[in-house]
Amino acid sequence: MFDFEKLDVYQVLRKLNFDVFHFLNTDKKIEPLIKDQWKRASLGVMLSLAEGTGRISVNDKKHYITMARGNINESVTLLQFTFDNGHIKDKEYAGFYEKYEQVSKMLLGMYRSYSK
Repeated sequence: MFDFEKLDVYQVLRKLNFDVFHFLNTDKKIEPLIKDQWKRASLGVMLSLAEGTGRISVNDKKHYITMARGNINESVTLLQFTFDNGHIKDKEYAGFYEKYEQVSKMLLGMYRSYSK
């Protein structure tokens, strides 16, 4: 088992991305460019977390956590755009938003733990 797989935040991300991809793959009304960018951004959170976990230096680890949080901000922006255009229901929007917020806070906690 790889180190990143042991992280609670990674497991939350796995489930979140499964749900996001399922939503985006079943909704035919969302612009393909928006779908693609949202998938890339959301998947980018997981990829940055995994890559950062494999780094040796604390500064490298912190850099990849920062990148992951940037991808969360991008994902939330795309989520909001999708909501504003009427392509997602209130309940789904709230669920995705809550999970992205949870992951962002978890990553911030990781970042701060490296700063000690």
